[in-house]
Amino acid sequence: MAIANYFYNQTTRKYVALFGTYFNQLTIERTGVQGEDIQSMIVPISYAPFQKILARIIQDPEFKKKTSLQLPRMSFEMVGMTYDPERKTSPLGKLKRSIPSDQTGNRDFVYTGTPYNIEFSLYVMTKYAEDGSKIIEQILPFFNPELTNTVRLIDGVSAIDIPLILNSVNTEELYEGQFEERQTHISTLNFTMKAWFFGPTKSKRVIKFVDVNLTTADDEGANTAFQINQTTQPGSTANNEPTTDITQTIDYSLIDFGDNWDFIQVITE
Repeated sequence: MAIANYFYNQTTRKYVALFGTYFNQLTIERTGVQGEDIQSMIVPISYAPFQKILARIIQDPEFKKKTSLQLPRMSFEMVGMTYDPERKTSPLGKLKRSIPSDQTGNRDFVYTGTPYNIEFSLYVMTKYAEDGSKIIEQILPFFNPELTNTVRLIDGVSAIDIPLILNSVNTEELYEGQFEERQTHISTLNFTMKAWFFGPTKSKRVIKFVDVNLTTADDEGANTAFQINQTTQPGSTANNEPTTDITQTIDYSLIDFGDNWDFIQVITE
């Protein structure tokens, strides 16, 4: 099968936004010599490699320009993807969409997703080592070693759990210029997100009526009359109430997938 038809579920974009959401409200507080609170701030976060942020800091090491970056600061980036064979499921499985069917009676669905591990790196940049410790300690307790969130990736499809695993934490100190003049503390946290990627939405016609004829003939190929006829269809009243009574239901062709309905089975001998 050739990959020809265009589709875009914005899945990667949602994963990036989900990762950033975990850390976008971290706060640090600084205290005075008597232990009183003298400053509280939300640590800003952006999508960028730490080299880019660090380069802007180096341009103004003393933070004298009004447009310079202020520390502490965080940034993150997606650094790679690998296929995860341990989570592989049947590619023929289908996830039905709860979006109402169209006038033709078709039903939308997507095939089960393909598992991938997405690698993220979170960079925590501070001027003081204590600020870095305050930020890291607000992150570590929530990862044992994973933190799971339930996310709706495809409109109309049930939300699924997306674990985020903390793999490692590395800390380094970078000095620029004279040794005593400039110091930047950088902590790198490496994560793995257990992600799924889905193909395009497909459409199939909904089967609303099944008619089966049965016989108990033992002879293979014998020309025996059918002994039992069984029909199965959805049942719903004019008030959109489910019913199993064939005399109370409206015509099955008028019942949509999203309506309230039950199965009606009629057996005729």
